[in-house]
Amino acid sequence: MHRNYSVQNWLLIVFCSLCTGQIFAQLELNEKEYFETRGLNVLVFSNEYNGFFFDEKNAGIELIHHGMRSSTGGAVRLQNTPEQWDLVPSLLERKVDRSTNTVEVTTRYEQLEFTSKIIVKPEGKRINISVYLDEPLPENLEGKAGFNLEFLPAAYFEKSYLVNGNPGIFPLYPSGNTKIKPISEKVPQFAGHSTLDTRGEEEFIVPQPLASGNTIILAPEDPYHHVEITSETEISLFDGRSLAQNGWFVTRSILPANKTGKVLEWHLEANTVSNWLRDPNIGFSQVGYHPSQEKVAIIELDENDNQLQTASLYQVTSEGKTIEKFSKKVAEWGKHFRYNYAEFDFSDITETGIYYIKYGDQTTNTFPISEQVYETAWHPTLDVFFPVQMDHMKVNEAYRTWHGRPFMDDAIQAPLDQEHFDGYSMGSSTDTKFEPYEHIPGLDVGGWFDAGDYDIQTGTHCLTITDLVASWEEFGLERDQTHINQKNRYVDIHRPDGKIDILQQIEHGTLNLVAQINNIGHPVRGIVVPNLHQYHHLGDASTETDNLPYNPDLEPFESDGLSSGTLDDRWVFTERSPYLDYRTAGALAAASRALKDYNSSLSKECIELAKKLWEENENMPLEEASSGYFARFLKLSEMNASMQLYVSTKEEKYAEAFEEKIWKAMDESLDRTIDIALHAAPHMDEKFNKKLKTYVQKYVDEIDQLEKDNPYGVPMFLRPGWGGNHGIIDFAIANYRAHKLYPDLVDKEHVFKGLHYIFGRHPHSNLSFVSGVGTKTKKVAYGSNRADFSFIAGGIVPGILLMNPDFPENKENWPFFWGENEYIVDIGASYIFLVNATNELLNEK
Repeated sequence: MHRNYSVQNWLLIVFCSLCTGQIFAQLELNEKEYFETRGLNVLVFSNEYNGFFFDEKNAGIELIHHGMRSSTGGAVRLQNTPEQWDLVPSLLERKVDRSTNTVEVTTRYEQLEFTSKIIVKPEGKRINISVYLDEPLPENLEGKAGFNLEFLPAAYFEKSYLVNGNPGIFPLYPSGNTKIKPISEKVPQFAGHSTLDTRGEEEFIVPQPLASGNTIILAPEDPYHHVEITSETEISLFDGRSLAQNGWFVTRSILPANKTGKVLEWHLEANTVSNWLRDPNIGFSQVGYHPSQEKVAIIELDENDNQLQTASLYQVTSEGKTIEKFSKKVAEWGKHFRYNYAEFDFSDITETGIYYIKYGDQTTNTFPISEQVYETAWHPTLDVFFPVQMDHMKVNEAYRTWHGRPFMDDAIQAPLDQEHFDGYSMGSSTDTKFEPYEHIPGLDVGGWFDAGDYDIQTGTHCLTITDLVASWEEFGLERDQTHINQKNRYVDIHRPDGKIDILQQIEHGTLNLVAQINNIGHPVRGIVVPNLHQYHHLGDASTETDNLPYNPDLEPFESDGLSSGTLDDRWVFTERSPYLDYRTAGALAAASRALKDYNSSLSKECIELAKKLWEENENMPLEEASSGYFARFLKLSEMNASMQLYVSTKEEKYAEAFEEKIWKAMDESLDRTIDIALHAAPHMDEKFNKKLKTYVQKYVDEIDQLEKDNPYGVPMFLRPGWGGNHGIIDFAIANYRAHKLYPDLVDKEHVFKGLHYIFGRHPHSNLSFVSGVGTKTKKVAYGSNRADFSFIAGGIVPGILLMNPDFPENKENWPFFWGENEYIVDIGASYIFLVNATNELLNEK
């Protein structure tokens, strides 16, 4: 082990250690199979690389340091700073040996036939990480394979590091050096794709170290983030953001050639603050409360913390004074995941005013109690978020242009037998009259960007349209604050145009669905860019392509002014799917009702196309209709289509088709299907509603079970890689419909608790998950703004990622976790419905 500290360096480290009362702490392997001491957890492949979006920065060896997951990706990797679509190792075996206090993992790069083993164990105050090889490195991986451990940039901004005693400052903006190497030396990325637009030059970028040495100390001045890594092998510190804005700071040692057995050993020490306790998280609605609803704050406590006896509610007067209005004993709820929970019920307070909660030394920000708290909470989603997501339009807001007119070259037929990096695929037939790479006319109209990537996902569009129609029909939202001109392809936010915004949005989404059917013959899986270097595009969507249709007679980057030889046009994945046919038929049937008095010709076309899709699919053999990725959703989409067609046409054959399947479907999976039945109920006969009531009684048991499963009483399911906010909103909407039909069975508070969760009564933090809505909200999240450490008002993020085995997370300082912080359009439509449903129930006379 090599150390080279100056006296001043040692004094700094010792001073920081004395301030904390403890330098390092003993780590122990706990019953959840990770190493733990107070203030530090070391996870060893508790979470795996999933191989779909590859490196999502939530796998391998990870550190949860004073409550923050600040390090991830500890594994044998093949690049200095791996990008998201670089190859990841698959986990062959994970062994926990309590007798030796070790966790051992064996991983393999199947594509390169390379296997390695990592053994992690505590050694007193440190963690020992050792890499073993049974065979020498393959020759093509010499100088490429190394052990990496990555550190969250946001945790180390404005902090320093020491490498062999030499100081440096973590750069706020990527500034490390890079080199260029010939592409022949690059380890291939996923399926032969490339994140680098080489523009025909056969080379790639290789980040160079910020510093190298045998001892690296991160943030010696910060006892909460101080980490020391030592090794006999040289360790380099890299800035991964030189290649990708979502890159992390990477510590890395190259594996030696021609060696077997133990080939690398690191010693990692992470400082822990003596007797550290995570501050209580007081979860409450950042939007506030209606006087008549229940008001229960959920207090999330460190497992070492002692629950206090009472909490208090204070009111802020118009003179700026504070008055204690209410104090009550805190009720213990119990343990969920790694935290303990308690409840503070202040429902007795109904006076309009501004309040805050005080629990021990913790004081929340202020929030209102008022009958008006929900009236405008949906406005930013309709006024700002939806306009920003509009495809094929220039979108302006005051002095800012969100994006120009994108994808005016839409689109070309995807080639056959394609595996796409975003989950799309093409089989052996196009199911269209178009040849691969042939331009399909008429698709440059309507639609929304699905999320932060700029694709059109037809299934998502259908859900969005259906929920927007439901809001229009249920609540009549006649709001006009957006100028939308389809002819000029121009949108101006905060500028009324005399037209109802929600109808304009329904029209915009519907236009793309209609264009798909009219120009292709059926709905398609989606429309997405073909190149990985386009897909990770950050910035104005109108610059993702050259906006000129592809012309195979021209050379790449050559243009005649009307077309170009650059193969950058979005691909249309056109394999026909009964699921998408039914899903689209349902959306178009719903849209036909909403657009009847707004755009009568489009409304008529919608219902005609919906009927056409239904007829073309109703006699399809079950075994043919139920194959493929969407098979599990087929029954739901078919039932939704029959229900929407019946509501629109009143033709009995659709009602019969709906009833033929809905009861069996609810017997198989009540939570997935109850909302469709409840949505249909007002349009069905008394016999249907009487039978439905027996299923709602069973559903109430599921609602009651959730109250026992977690302190929030909502479906917080462990779904790898994605937060659960959309499911929670849909759960609350189902409860609304059930309460409206059967108020004696389902209390309206079961509607409100879903919205409380979204607005801040959730684990990890108490931020509102709706950007710009509430006192404190998500200010680092992304749709088309994903490079900017900013937000789009009204966007709703996926929320809490429940990581194995017990860690709830939503990063507040790092936007690039798509499963936590990426806005999706369909959740926006569901949210608009839920807010208005809540407001209606609370203000009904």
